[in-house]
Amino acid sequence: MAEDYESMTVAQLKELLKEQDLPVSGKKSDLVARLQEAAGHDDVVEDEAPVEAAEDDNWDDEDWDDEDDDVYMVKQKPVLNDEMKAALALRAAQKKKTPSFRRTEWFRYKRLSRSGWRAPHGMDNKQRRNYKYRGSLVRIGHGKVAAARFLHPSGFREVMVHNTADLEAIDPETEAARVGASVGGRKREHIYARADELGVRVLNRRRDV
Repeated sequence: MAEDYESMTVAQLKELLKEQDLPVSGKKSDLVARLQEAAGHDDVVEDEAPVEAAEDDNWDDEDWDDEDDDVYMVKQKPVLNDEMKAALALRAAQKKKTPSFRRTEWFRYKRLSRSGWRAPHGMDNKQRRNYKYRGSLVRIGHGKVAAARFLHPSGFREVMVHNTADLEAIDPETEAARVGASVGGRKREHIYARADELGVRVLNRRRDV
């Protein structure tokens, strides 16, 4: 019996795939195609002889699992012009030459080695006076390309997301979602499903959800 998979939600489609022991990764169109192909395969098996059907089922189940375990889902890429691509490449090259900024006396005290950068003070401070054997100072000259500022290395502009409604305002071509750390697992699953429907990339997607 043919079902209208297009009218179902991604969560419902994934439930059907789990019942049939099929992979649940991919966009909604991939899930629908997978279910339709599985439904067509079942119809063909029912028309065949019982003994042959049993043999074919065992063979196809093994091959289907082996193929889909190795499927690589391509991540969304941003739509960038040549100028922005050049800016991102230049920023990546500059970052390799940027020194690591450490707090004064970080090598002497553990608590300072775990803390972030603090500007050195004191008239006789060796780091403030820029002695070579001390760490580098944060200066304006270490700044990166302004055109690529605040962009993710992939080229997307990050947008913080806490629910599915926040995804509606995201432009999939230039922006990507970053799910808040306080969002629970159940809500994350809904956010991931809605992001797949809208074609929005989630930068901090978890594999276990």
